[in-house]
Amino acid sequence: MPLLKTGDTVALVGCSNGLSLEMQGAVEKLRSLLEGWGLEVLSSSYIYAQKDVFAASGKDRAVALMNFYQNESVKAIFDISGGDIANQVLPFLDFERIKKANKPYFGYSDLTTVIDSIYTKTGVSSYLYQVRFLIGEYAKVQQEAFYKTFFEEQEDLFQFDYHFIRGENLEGIIIGGNIRCLLKLAGTPYFPDFKDKILFLEGMSGKPAQITTFLNQYKQMGILDEVKGILLGSFLEMEEKALSPTVEELLLELIGDRDIPIAKTMQIGHGKDSKCLRIGERISL
Repeated sequence: MPLLKTGDTVALVGCSNGLSLEMQGAVEKLRSLLEGWGLEVLSSSYIYAQKDVFAASGKDRAVALMNFYQNESVKAIFDISGGDIANQVLPFLDFERIKKANKPYFGYSDLTTVIDSIYTKTGVSSYLYQVRFLIGEYAKVQQEAFYKTFFEEQEDLFQFDYHFIRGENLEGIIIGGNIRCLLKLAGTPYFPDFKDKILFLEGMSGKPAQITTFLNQYKQMGILDEVKGILLGSFLEMEEKALSPTVEELLLELIGDRDIPIAKTMQIGHGKDSKCLRIGERISL
């Protein structure tokens, strides 16, 4: 069965930074697009920032999310936020209810904290994808791929170009997301077990020094020695400015002689042409 069909209800939420009021037009454009596909669109009351980046307390934002998990008519949840504060909601999530509902949750960037917490606590997979891409720079291509994938059961949005830096086959359960935000879960009950998993990492900002810091933390926590493969997404600032050493070079230095496959794609991450990655599902490249 397709994930979505005409007549279904979906929800827009914001677990991370509230959007600026200047984004209201864009959100309405997104709503109109989804409604044009025959979907009913519900919204959290906490989409827009009221004070600084806060749309509401972490607890209130979590309750708004859980209301949509409890609403049996809601077939998918689209988190349209991003930034820094998504981990505020984690203590207030009812993971048993999330597991029972087993609904698709979409988000990216700072929502890495929510996506990987859901997998850790429930085993339920989520979608690393920002639905605001549907009204972005590559709107036409994104809309076509999204519709074919989730309304027509095709694979368009899940298919991405890649090349191998090391090895030639990469297969296993993939977890991870934003390189900075995933580390917020370190030392918490929400941090995933990386043993024999495929680690996915991408980044928006960050020069070589920052990326080195993050990668060394993964190494010092033992993660780079536990995973059985790594997929690197786009690292926008590094790659747009052609900064050196590259992410690939920094990672290979830390991996050393360990013989695990490493692949690279430019099509998953913060780019507005980004594809969708299912965190917590098996991947085979």
